[in-house]
Amino acid sequence: MAEDDVFTFRDAKPTPDIYHVYDGSLKGNNAPALVLDHGSYQYRVGWAVDPNPKLTFRNLMAKLRKEKGKSDVEVLVGNDIANFEAVRFQLKSPFDRDVITQIDTVETVFDYAFSHLGIDTEGSINHPVVLTEAVCNPSPARQFMNELLFECYQVPAVSVGIDALFSLQHNYSKPCVDLPTSLVVRLGYQTTHILPIIGGKCDPQGIRRINLGGLQMISYLHRLLQLKYPSHLSSVTFSRAEELIHDYGYIAEDYLEELGKWADGDFYDTNVRKIQLPFTPAPTAAETSLNLEQQQQRRKENVKRLVEINAKKREERLALDEERLETLQIIQHQLAEVDDALAVKLLRQAEITDEHHLEQEIQNIQDRVSRTRQKMAAAAANQNEEGEPKKPTETAEFQEWLEGIRKQRTEILSRRRERQQRRQELTKRKSAAAQERMRILSMLAKSGGTGPGKKKEDTFGMKDEDWDIYKAVSKDGGGSDSEAEQEKLNDLESALKRYDPNFKNYSGASSNVGEGGSGGFIPTAEFYQLHIGTERIRAPELFFQPSFIGSHQAGISETIDYVVKLYDSETQLRLVNNVFVTGGCANIPGLLPRLKKDLLSMRPFESPFNVNIAADPAGDAWKGARDFARVAPSSAYLSRSEYQEFGAHYFAEHHASNRRFALTKQ
Repeated sequence: MAEDDVFTFRDAKPTPDIYHVYDGSLKGNNAPALVLDHGSYQYRVGWAVDPNPKLTFRNLMAKLRKEKGKSDVEVLVGNDIANFEAVRFQLKSPFDRDVITQIDTVETVFDYAFSHLGIDTEGSINHPVVLTEAVCNPSPARQFMNELLFECYQVPAVSVGIDALFSLQHNYSKPCVDLPTSLVVRLGYQTTHILPIIGGKCDPQGIRRINLGGLQMISYLHRLLQLKYPSHLSSVTFSRAEELIHDYGYIAEDYLEELGKWADGDFYDTNVRKIQLPFTPAPTAAETSLNLEQQQQRRKENVKRLVEINAKKREERLALDEERLETLQIIQHQLAEVDDALAVKLLRQAEITDEHHLEQEIQNIQDRVSRTRQKMAAAAANQNEEGEPKKPTETAEFQEWLEGIRKQRTEILSRRRERQQRRQELTKRKSAAAQERMRILSMLAKSGGTGPGKKKEDTFGMKDEDWDIYKAVSKDGGGSDSEAEQEKLNDLESALKRYDPNFKNYSGASSNVGEGGSGGFIPTAEFYQLHIGTERIRAPELFFQPSFIGSHQAGISETIDYVVKLYDSETQLRLVNNVFVTGGCANIPGLLPRLKKDLLSMRPFESPFNVNIAADPAGDAWKGARDFARVAPSSAYLSRSEYQEFGAHYFAEHHASNRRFALTKQ
C-alpha cells in the first residue's frame, strides 16, 4: 500500500426488502417447503424451489416511539432499520449465546419474513417449514418455536436441523444420507462449536462450545479503537468497527512473529490502513475575508426572517386575544339582562367560573393586547437599526467613530472575560458567588412545603416574579454569551477589519474568549484519521486466545485438540482427515493457514490431516436446508398430529438434527 493511500468508511445503509409475489405455483397440495435459516447474525428465508434465499437481513428488531410521551410504537426489523447506530440501545436480538430467549422478537421477525414473501393466506401458513437451530439447542427453546409455528401460524409440519450439519451436507454429500466422518468447526456470531461427526451422525458426547464469536471480536476491536482514539469516541462506532473487521482484519499464521514484523517501520508503513473520519476543514484567512460580505448578508437575511416569523406570530396571538376579548365583553354586557341560569350557562361556555373571574380575565387580555401592540411597534422601529455600523464621511468624525467601535468591542470582550471568571468562581465551593447561589436555593427549598408531611405543587416558572428569582440565581454565574452579543461583536470586528489597518495588531483577544477556544490548535485531516495497524490481527486472534478479553476458555485450536483426543487413534485420524470449517467468521482471511499450522504442531509427526472451508460459509446452511427440504421424507417432519400427541418439546430426528433423548421425570 502506498503511504498516501487513505481509505474512508462506506457506512453502508441496508436496502429495504421488497414484497415478493405469492403466485399460484407456490400454492396447492404440493406447495414447496419454507426454508428458514434462523441465524443469530443474519436471517435467510426462501422457498425450497429457489436457488438462493429471497430475503437476507439482520436478525434484529427495534421498537421506537413516534412521539415522546405517547404510546404509539413503530416496529422495525432487519433491513428496515436504516441506521443501526441511531437505535443501538433499542435493538433487540432473539438470541442469547445462540439460545432463543425472546420469543416475542421471533414472532415479529416471522411476521416480517412471511409478509415480505407475499404470503396472504388467512390465518395460516400452508407450507411445511424447515428450520435451522444451534447444536444442543435446549428443549424449552425448541418448545417455544414449535408452539409459535403450530399455534400461531398453523403450519402443517416442521423439521429442525443443525445449521453446521446442513452446511456440511451441502458441501460433501447428498441430502438425507449419512454424513461423512469429520470434525465440524462452526464459527458463529455469538458462539463457536466443535462437532465430531462419527458413523454418519453427530456425537453429542464430544461436542464442545466456546462462548465467543464475531460479536465479541467486533466488541474487542471497538474497545481497542476507543482507547487508542479517545478524542473520536463518537466517530468510532460499533458498526464501523464491524466494517474494519470485514475489510481489513486477518488472522496471523504466527501471531508473535507477525507482531514482530509490525515493529519494523517499513512493514508498518506498507501494511497500516489509514481511515479518514468525516472532517470539514476550517476556512483559511483568505476564504474568510472573501466570504465576509456573504456571511453578513446571510446573517441579515436570517435576522429579517426571524423578525418576520415573530411578527406573524404576534399578529396571530393579537387576533386571538382580540377575538376572545370581544366575546367576553359581549358576555359581560349580557349578564345584566339575563336570568341567573342563563348567566351561568354563558359563563360555562366561555370557561369562566363567576363574574369576578370574568372581570379578571378581561383585564388580563387587555393588558396582553396592549403589550403585544407595544412590542410590534418597537420591532417595526428597530428592524432597520441592526447590522454593521456605517462609516462617517468627515475625517474627524471618522476617527471618533472608529474609536467608538474599538471601545464597544473592548467592552464586549471585557464582559465575556468577567463572565468566564465568574463561571470559574462558581466551581469553587467557598467562593462568594457559590455561597450566594446556595443561599437562594435553600430559601426556595424551605418555601416548597406547607406543613409537615405535605408537599406543595411545583408551580415555579408560571409567574413573572419567578423570572426575577431565576436571574438572581444566575446573576453570579454570569450567564452565557448570547447570540445577539456575538452578532454585535461580529459586526464591530467586520467594520474594524475594513476600516482600521492596525486591527490585526491589537486583536490578540479573540471573539471566542470565554467559549473554550482551541488555544491555537487548528485540526487537520490527519488528526481525524484512524491508523489500523496491529488491530488488524489482534481482534481476530481472539478466536485462538480468548484470554485477550479475560476469558478462561480455550481457543479453537486447543479445543479441537481436546475433542480429537476423546477418541481412539483410528477415529482421531478419520476426524482430522476432514476438518470442515463453516459459519460467517470463516470468511476472515488467514484462517485456513493458521488452522493447518496449529494442527501440524498438535498432531504426531508426519500424521496426515486436511482442513477445508465451506464454499459459502455464511450461506451454505440455508442451501443445505433447501437441499434437505426438496427430498426429505415425511418422517423427517413433525406433523401437526404428532405435535398434538407428543407435545411441543418433541421433534423428528434425522441425520442432520440434534439427538432426541427421552424426558425422565424427576
